[in-house]
Amino acid sequence: PHIFPNFPKFHCKIPQISPKFHKIHCKIGLWVLLRVRHNLSRFRRRGLSVPALFAAAARRRPDKAALVDAVSGAVWTFRHLDEFSNAVAHLCRHLGYGPGAVVAVFMESCPEFVAVWLGLAKAGVEAALVNSHLRREGLLHGLTCSGARAVVYGTEMGAALCELSSALTIPALSLGPAGPGPIPAGSRALEPLLEQAPKTPLGNEPGRGMDDRLFYIYTSGTTGMPKAAIVVHSRYYRIAAFAYFAFRMRPDDVIYTCLPLYHSAGNILGVGQCLLHGLTVVIRPKFSASRFWDDCVKHRCTIFQYIGELCRFLLAQPVSEAERRHQLRLALGNGLRAQLWPEFQRRFQIPQIGEFYGATECNCSLANLDGQVGKKGKKIWEKIWGKSVGACGFNSRILPNVYPVRLVKVQPDTLELLRDSRGLCVPCAPGEPGLLVGRIDQRDPLRRFDGYVSAGATRSKIARDVLAKGDQAYLSGDVLVMDDLGYLYFRDRGGDTFRWRGENVSSTEVEGALSRLLGQADVVVYGVEIPGAEGRAGMAAIADPHSRLDPAGLYQALVPVLPPYARPVFIRLLPHLDTTGTFKLQKTRLRGEGWDPRLVPDRLFVLDPQRGRYVPLDGEMHARICAGKTRF
Repeated sequence: PHIFPNFPKFHCKIPQISPKFHKIHCKIGLWVLLRVRHNLSRFRRRGLSVPALFAAAARRRPDKAALVDAVSGAVWTFRHLDEFSNAVAHLCRHLGYGPGAVVAVFMESCPEFVAVWLGLAKAGVEAALVNSHLRREGLLHGLTCSGARAVVYGTEMGAALCELSSALTIPALSLGPAGPGPIPAGSRALEPLLEQAPKTPLGNEPGRGMDDRLFYIYTSGTTGMPKAAIVVHSRYYRIAAFAYFAFRMRPDDVIYTCLPLYHSAGNILGVGQCLLHGLTVVIRPKFSASRFWDDCVKHRCTIFQYIGELCRFLLAQPVSEAERRHQLRLALGNGLRAQLWPEFQRRFQIPQIGEFYGATECNCSLANLDGQVGKKGKKIWEKIWGKSVGACGFNSRILPNVYPVRLVKVQPDTLELLRDSRGLCVPCAPGEPGLLVGRIDQRDPLRRFDGYVSAGATRSKIARDVLAKGDQAYLSGDVLVMDDLGYLYFRDRGGDTFRWRGENVSSTEVEGALSRLLGQADVVVYGVEIPGAEGRAGMAAIADPHSRLDPAGLYQALVPVLPPYARPVFIRLLPHLDTTGTFKLQKTRLRGEGWDPRLVPDRLFVLDPQRGRYVPLDGEMHARICAGKTRF
């Protein structure tokens, strides 16, 4: 009550079958919360930081494998990682980069990536982890918006930096073997400098603590230019430790990650287990469905990380012998679609799926702790309630204030907060989709919101007077729905819900239906405007690399699975769909291009309501629709 005193009483009402369930689930979640909170309080009192926690892990088992490069086979022990990062710290100090300075890191995922940012942190320097897929304007924005004074780049990125030409005004330091490609003018090689630098710890520690900035991670950029999110030492620990304790990881676990290390999933949830808890992490710079199982078998991996569409890519591969010889016990990640979850577990025999919800900067992370298979192959909770599969998290409805995150009502198309007569946000009842928000308390390391380098971007993610006068809450931008037991299900990324024919359409649901009908093809759905029509009509962009799809009969296949208002009005067939570096399908550009056949180079189709089928969209049909002569 002291957290959200005005929260409606009906949110404490739960089904009669729930008490035993809540007692078991809440016991696990509460223990994790208390353990992480206790550790953070202890570390803050002792003035510890992420580099200090890593140093302790390195002392425990210096000759154990810390990082493994799946491409070269190189094994970095904790001793080697510690000494290399010490050399980076000494070099930083020699070059004049002290506590509070920012240095960008622009390289593909590899052990050196980790060693560089860790060494920077040892010197109190804040690394800006730039997306290795960025080019030209996006790359320049990433290098400049953080205020970086220099950039450490992998030699494989030299050509990308050269494209910036005179716009690149900060010193460039290269790491890696010299290749045939170009390098920026005035670039210096780091290897000779690192060889001469001491391998011992810095004599003068920079005095950084849990509340200080560690590095910056850029948002994925699915809705515009990436923003540099601030990651303090306590946030790094909190994200990694939640996963470690919640999913019962062990120091002898081996994690396989093919996720980019400029992203929090790979660098914190994955590599963080190595730096903080002494696990071994196997790094492959790019996901390869054909090599995935061979890697897992070769390195005896027990945990792997997934995100976005990665699991579907694995299911699309032919059955192989290696997929039956692995030792994986946990798949950890987010974005596994509910319709793929049972098939994925059944085919690959992975005992537990650790699906979670979270963002680098958010204070409202969630986790599904019980989506596991028992000895008889039955999901423990699904057998009783049928609720766990597909959930991305859980929040107790008996003790909602233990973890103060809520779903609140918003305008579906704009995500504008709806408020009651008192000016407060309106909480959602079970089954009602709503925006996920998290109560902000800067004194609490679990509830703080550190925001972005841009003050304006930070302000845009904070709302006031949310569930009580004077409170502040972080706006996730994501729409979820909670069932009557407290399980939460991801519904839409911000802006992905659109309104058509007086109804709210969930693009995620339509994408799932289309993907199933088309054999798990890549599909994105979004709303587009039609002149004179209220709302936005659904448009589906479908990857058709071999131009074999005939959408003429697709509409009839959609009739049994989608209501009339949710069936797409427009279809766009294109060779492939762009993804972010974390395997999220991009739709911003497609939405902006619209449905004008004069501007869109791909095959376009439109619904013919009279015939109940999709027909080619040509210039004449486009003109008829714009003139209001065709009604949907």
